[in-house]
Amino acid sequence: MTSKFGLTHIVQYVLFVALQVLLMDHLVLYSTAFCFIYVAFLLFLPIYTNRTWILFLGFIAGFSVDVFYDTMGIHAGASVLLAFLRAPVLNLLTPRDGYDTNDTVNIHLMGWRWFLAYAFILILIHHSFVFFLEVFTLQEAWFTLIKIMTSSLYTTVGMLIIQLLFFSVKRANR
Repeated sequence: MTSKFGLTHIVQYVLFVALQVLLMDHLVLYSTAFCFIYVAFLLFLPIYTNRTWILFLGFIAGFSVDVFYDTMGIHAGASVLLAFLRAPVLNLLTPRDGYDTNDTVNIHLMGWRWFLAYAFILILIHHSFVFFLEVFTLQEAWFTLIKIMTSSLYTTVGMLIIQLLFFSVKRANR
């Protein structure tokens, strides 16, 4: 891991967690759609990042949100689950030519369909874990499913906007 790589991702971590705590906490739609934008930090890491690092970073990101949301480890657990399942989802969505060594998760590089499938699958898993663990009962299953779907869509759209506004348009030579 180079120092530039490390510094870039430390800044991204701080920005995503700050964005989550300071802004997204107040942008809840109709008490059903919550935007957990901090997961973008984990999803936007380079494809070949060491799996142990991703699990560690998942715990740190989730724990940071838990501290501010007072959720006793729910986000830490969900983020570690997302980090654990990231590699299998990437393998499932591997392009025909495979990934290059330096590929990052970038809508401009991978395409809309790939990005939306990748992001939505992992966000759906993350949000399912968060909301079912938060409720911890099946009595409100329909409302919980509505929260999962609307929040997953909300978070995916938020990540899409961030990708389009702040991530490089440069395409790799393929």
